[in-house]
Amino acid sequence: MTRVAAVDCGTNSIRLLVADYDPRTGELAELDRRMVIVRLGQGVDRTGRLAPEALERTFAACRQYAEVIKEFGAERVRFVATSASRDAENREDFVRGVVDILGVEPEVISGEQEAEFSFTGATKELAAHEHLERPFLVVDIGGGSTEFVVGDDHVRAARSVDVGCVRMTERHLVVDGAVSDPPTPAQIAAIRADVEAALDLAAESVPLAQARTLVGLAGSVTTVAGIALGLPEYLSSRIHHSRISYEQVREISERMLTATHAERAAIPVMHPGRVDVIGAGALVLLAIMERIGASEVVVSEHDILDGIAIKTAEEAEADKRRSDLPHH
Repeated sequence: MTRVAAVDCGTNSIRLLVADYDPRTGELAELDRRMVIVRLGQGVDRTGRLAPEALERTFAACRQYAEVIKEFGAERVRFVATSASRDAENREDFVRGVVDILGVEPEVISGEQEAEFSFTGATKELAAHEHLERPFLVVDIGGGSTEFVVGDDHVRAARSVDVGCVRMTERHLVVDGAVSDPPTPAQIAAIRADVEAALDLAAESVPLAQARTLVGLAGSVTTVAGIALGLPEYLSSRIHHSRISYEQVREISERMLTATHAERAAIPVMHPGRVDVIGAGALVLLAIMERIGASEVVVSEHDILDGIAIKTAEEAEADKRRSDLPHH
């Protein structure tokens, strides 16, 4: 067994997974999983810089995670940073802060690496489901970007495009510093146009039409699933591997884009940090389903975070094997 800690720092949230990896089965046994919405990407699309208050929120979460990692005694820690920190001019401030707190340097990974981790995390368990047709299209709708990955046992093609729930909200729904409540038809049409253009880009390198099973990841998708299932609170075990129909996604997308802030906030599964961005996130999912003609989306709670943990543990095991070899 190898105990690892994986941190995924995205545009909207920072998440931690501490898990034991069994090299015989390739399975992860989860010990602790948590998320804090820090909105690291606040304003990056407009300013090109990480805001001081966004950095401080992120560092506060890192300090909390450092305690958890120490408590569980993880052998190896890997910190992966995605869209917002890729785009920011002052990303060195971010790197320095993380190293000071956690003792590891954040890897600012490419969209393609992000896709590889997401695919591994999302499909490791699904491989056992014989009734799910391959190839899979794994779609990870983040805050700043969306990753598209087509594959069966391995990634065939991947592309990251700059449409995410935070980026679309900030670009099209914020007027005079406040999110439109609710958005106008023109604002919704502007998001839709951006998403359609991004889908055209993704389709240039990823054969979207070949997909037989759509697998959806990340907070926008899991929140839509929680609403569709009518859950009294956010229940990860019920959401994981649920199958949500196109009709449900369309109805929820329309509802989120016509509801007021107060109405969205009152939904039991809604995380406070998603209230303003869920409309854009649901619309991204809807547009993807329409583009590929998907009748349903299989929702996975296992995603890039699990992929990071698996890859980190595999590397740790390989290092152990190398150190056990006799030295001549």
